[in-house]
Amino acid sequence: MQKFKDMFMRGGWSITLACVAIGFMLTVQFRHVQSAKNALPNQRIEELSARLIQTEEDRDKLSEQLQTLKEETSKFAVSRELTDDLKFRACSVPLVGEGIVIKMDDSVRIAKAGENQNLYLIHDDDLLRVINELRAAGAEAISINGQRLIATSEIRCAGPTLSVNNVRSAPPYEISAIGEKKSLENAVKMRGGVAETLKVWGIVLEVKTADDVKIPAYSGSFNRVYAKIDESNKE
Repeated sequence: MQKFKDMFMRGGWSITLACVAIGFMLTVQFRHVQSAKNALPNQRIEELSARLIQTEEDRDKLSEQLQTLKEETSKFAVSRELTDDLKFRACSVPLVGEGIVIKMDDSVRIAKAGENQNLYLIHDDDLLRVINELRAAGAEAISINGQRLIATSEIRCAGPTLSVNNVRSAPPYEISAIGEKKSLENAVKMRGGVAETLKVWGIVLEVKTADDVKIPAYSGSFNRVYAKIDESNKE
């Protein structure tokens, strides 16, 4: 009996120690889990903070790139605008806009006895008068039978035809001009003007306004042999 009690006492201590050990391990594990749970939000905060900092850096870089692109685009726009203006002044691009189209043709009248038949025909002076009136009224571009007029364009008689930019053409002549259409029309049709003068001789001069007058680019060449840039006037 005593032996049985001794065995029971030794077994009880073993169980007690085992329980204490298990309890200690559970306590340590519980604290570890709790510590891990408490540390998880901190880790997420640190991770989010790092991502936020990186995002702000990326944003700043993108802002700098955007500013650079804006500056380059602005320079390109200015350059493009300047290029277009130079092309316009050089008459090297076709144009379209509101304006008028004038048709001029020789008179069908027969000269009376003793009259000069040439009075009933269109001459270079007649075209020049029309062109001057259009320019004075603010025409921005003019063409005659598809020939763009520039500063050096000539309009002169060449036998029974007229030469414009060294290209001959016979009547009827079609003059296209871009500008404020009402002003251009009034300049040609004004009392005592070119239209009334030509009408005396029966020369046809018809004027039509339009919103989409088309004028081709100048197709000739620019020759510069004697003229040079004056470098002394450069700053």
